[in-house]
Amino acid sequence: MRNRTRPAPPPYGAALPLRPAPRPIPDVATDRYTAGHLDDGVLAVRASEGDEEAFAILVRRHGSRLLALAQRLLGNRADAEDAVQDSFLSAWRRLPEFHHGASFGTWMYRIVTNRCLNTLRQRPRPLPLDVVPEPAAADAGSSPPRVAESDATAAALARALLELRPDLRVCWVLRELHGLHYEEIAHVVGSSEQAVRGRLFRARRALMEAMRPWR
Repeated sequence: MRNRTRPAPPPYGAALPLRPAPRPIPDVATDRYTAGHLDDGVLAVRASEGDEEAFAILVRRHGSRLLALAQRLLGNRADAEDAVQDSFLSAWRRLPEFHHGASFGTWMYRIVTNRCLNTLRQRPRPLPLDVVPEPAAADAGSSPPRVAESDATAAALARALLELRPDLRVCWVLRELHGLHYEEIAHVVGSSEQAVRGRLFRARRALMEAMRPWR
């Protein structure tokens, strides 16, 4: 069991400084990192041994998706960026605890989700709104009224989503916007698949009711 202190990484969008790795890494290995030839599991093992370049690749690989998740849960970019940065910092410190047979991406989803839920519990409503689920790109021939209607519908959906209970919102976002399977969602939220299905049912019913005027 290691006793050395793990240095804190910089913000998730920045490159991590290199320090001596536990074993020599040829230049070709670094090239393979950048090219994405090493999977998350290998990179996580390297990162847990102190390889900051490996962790930097994981950050770049998953950062944008995790930021999108945090924005959809929290409703504004500033809080989302704080949540993701704090989550990567927590992950870096906890890497020796990571079970390397698991999915690093799912592990990060869980850390970010928990961070977002803690943020939601600590702040009063109403929630800010500067992010909405992106509407489908309009055709070149779409009329301005149709584009405006599409934007208004997306904004209405975002408002309805932010009105959901956080536990329902998390399940809906992970399933409908990030495409996770029920088993993965259950692992992320620390619940059973049956509970996840029940939350999704309630979330979909609430959103359908809220969007009734837009049909």
